[in-house]
Amino acid sequence: MGHLEVAHVDYYLPDGRLLLADASFRVGQGDVVALVGPNGAGKSTLLKLASGELKADSGTVTTSGGLGVMPQFVGSVRDERTVRDLLVAVARPLVRAAALAVDAAELAIMERDDEAAQLAYAQALSDWGDAGGYAAETIWDMCTMAALGVPYEKAQWRQVRTLSGGEQKRLVLEALLRGPDEVLLLDEPDNYLDVPGKLWLEGQLRDTAKTVLFVSHDRELLAQAASVIVSVEPAPGGSDVWVHGGGWPSFHEAREHRFERFEELRRRWDEKHAQLKKLVVDMRQYAARSDAMASRYAAAQTRLRMFEEAGPPPEPPRKQDIKMRLRGGRTGLRAITCAGLELTGLMKPFGLEVFYGERVAVLGSNGSGKSYFLRLLAGQDVAHTGSWKLGARVVPGFFAQTHAHPELEGRTLVGILWDLHARDRGAAMSVLRRYELERQGDQRFGNLSGGQQARFQILLLELQGSTALLLDEPTDNLDLESTEALQDGLESYQGTVLAVTHDRWFARTFDRFLVFGSDGIVREAAEPVWDETRVRRAR
Repeated sequence: MGHLEVAHVDYYLPDGRLLLADASFRVGQGDVVALVGPNGAGKSTLLKLASGELKADSGTVTTSGGLGVMPQFVGSVRDERTVRDLLVAVARPLVRAAALAVDAAELAIMERDDEAAQLAYAQALSDWGDAGGYAAETIWDMCTMAALGVPYEKAQWRQVRTLSGGEQKRLVLEALLRGPDEVLLLDEPDNYLDVPGKLWLEGQLRDTAKTVLFVSHDRELLAQAASVIVSVEPAPGGSDVWVHGGGWPSFHEAREHRFERFEELRRRWDEKHAQLKKLVVDMRQYAARSDAMASRYAAAQTRLRMFEEAGPPPEPPRKQDIKMRLRGGRTGLRAITCAGLELTGLMKPFGLEVFYGERVAVLGSNGSGKSYFLRLLAGQDVAHTGSWKLGARVVPGFFAQTHAHPELEGRTLVGILWDLHARDRGAAMSVLRRYELERQGDQRFGNLSGGQQARFQILLLELQGSTALLLDEPTDNLDLESTEALQDGLESYQGTVLAVTHDRWFARTFDRFLVFGSDGIVREAAEPVWDETRVRRAR
């Protein structure tokens, strides 16, 4: 069994800013611990420090047992890597090295099929077996069957970019959970998973004997799977790490009590400071009238100086203060109408009427056509038959799950706000500040974190005056406080909302539920439906 311990770690960003200050926590043998906090607070950096990808400026990170790591990029792989490449990338170092040697030997034998190349290839295969490569392939066969429904022999050369984000996540999670590593570091393992996938992950985390540290913003997953919460909270002198051992249900209350203690300590310090300053003033007056009081005056001065040198209690972590002012506007009674609509190859024809002001959650498993439906309503080119139309004065605003906005690439946030909404720098910074993005004003959109990109997308929806919001997995990359700010913004929004979501907590705030079934039938349900299985379609 393994463990992970982070002790008094400081980490400075390349620009010299202190990101993490005196971070300390322990993940004990067999514990499942969640790492939470605002976007940019340092959660992924902590995982990289724990995995050895980054080196701390001070402090120590120690682990026992093998270390398995799921990076955040899993789910969004769009390059030439194959399924085999992905599985090798999360395997043990010996297996990775042996796989690279086999690849190099195979390439050499294709270029020059001589005796030396053949001997090198034979040696590489022998080393592959000694490193546990064939045993790993046996596990990978179980992984591809569970995640993709096909054996490893058929799946290994398939390009990862042809898999959905959920399939990529499930494949890597299967490999890590079935593999030999005793400590797992999982960066947002639930992103891209549909709800059956999340339910599977919850069960795996509850039942595993492995030691797990994972980052997540999914409140249901946190409530069901995490026994301990490690909160990373931005503070003036670098992010503060706080451990709550009571799990998610009691986390918010404990956090509020913690902030109250900070305020109480500061109040007491201010009161004591005022008392000592008054004492010095009084002693100075007494000493002016009597030389006998001079020593007491000097003693009071010394007490005040020592008190001030010790300094006040630490500044409390800064709470995020995100204000989303989604306004909307009055539209025709029928905001969206569909008749005999069929997205080619994705679903059977269906009809739908959505009325002004309704909140419709679009549910279903990955690959069922939900995102394509929203893209069609947003005016994008999606193959379909049948008809659909938007009602009078309906101005759609589309939030893309992948944050794919080619028109924003290479442009700074301040520049985008000037070009699209004629906001000069001062006005741009004002609205960016409401979304906690003022520090990123001169950064390019493509360089933002996923959560920052999501917040900026919502800001653009606010400014463009959309009267119907089409949100494709809006909470996927948002931190917990940003998600709650979005929910508050939607409550006051005067318009219609359609949202594709696998966030069970978020879905409870909607009043209609449109289910894209695994059988290709679109239907309505009175309550959220989370048990749709993999889409039954030729692969």
